[in-house]
Amino acid sequence: MPDSLEEGTIVGMTEQIDFLQLRDFAVSTAKRAAELITSRRAELVAGDGIAAHTQTKSSNVDPVTEVDTAAEDFIATTIRTARPGDGIFGEEGSNVDSTSGVTWIVDPIDGTVNFLYGVPDFAVSIGAEYQGRLVAGAVVNVARGRTYAAAAGQGATVTGPDEKPHLLRCGQTSDPALALVATGFGYGSQRRAAQAQLLTKLLLEVRDIRRIGAAALDLCRVAEGTVDAYFEHGINAWDFAAGAIIAREAGAVVHHPGFDKGSAQGELTWAAGADLAPAFEKLLAAHGATGALRG
Repeated sequence: MPDSLEEGTIVGMTEQIDFLQLRDFAVSTAKRAAELITSRRAELVAGDGIAAHTQTKSSNVDPVTEVDTAAEDFIATTIRTARPGDGIFGEEGSNVDSTSGVTWIVDPIDGTVNFLYGVPDFAVSIGAEYQGRLVAGAVVNVARGRTYAAAAGQGATVTGPDEKPHLLRCGQTSDPALALVATGFGYGSQRRAAQAQLLTKLLLEVRDIRRIGAAALDLCRVAEGTVDAYFEHGINAWDFAAGAIIAREAGAVVHHPGFDKGSAQGELTWAAGADLAPAFEKLLAAHGATGALRG
């Protein structure tokens, strides 16, 4: 456990971890990966199309493209070169144990289906975990040119194409009936059926539901207040890591199942502004949503 938390650092017996440095490294790496993704996507579209360079993973609706793999390879190489003691936990298998205590949790393209179809909501997501807690992260909405970033104790920002950072604060809604809620769906038919049943209940008790297609961006939208809350069962650590620290630093309450739980366990991740969180959690519990959804 850390000995103290001051000015964006953890000070231990023999080392100091600078959260701002981790955040800036995540931002730089994610933005460079976004440039690679943009370039490679244009090449594929101009050639024989993205579909020709796409395979499936857990089901026939769970795609992975050659660009996902290339982006993760780039991110992993960048980390190994600049920070050789750090660990890597990547969606596409770029896993390295940490000797420094820092592990980078990487989703090279969060929202691959959006990427495949040209929907402009897919992101590079890079989060930093240290001694069991999220301490920094960056999420780049590739198509929209928006970079979300945070470091523990230092707040969260969004930077657009103008390169001017703007402080993020989540919404102040306290009533679930007035809340715009984001969610997502799994890839297995059994879980999708359970999620659909849950959604029909919640839809009657909130302002409306949004399905954006990228968990990292859902969490960033909680941070910026363009949605009031987000919930989803069965996402992985790379889906939520960077977005979770960004939402928390913007004032949200965030609950996730931890870094060692995968989508197969079907556990719940949710986030909401601090004013809304108590009532939103009660609403989820009232409909049995706080438990796992298998399948």
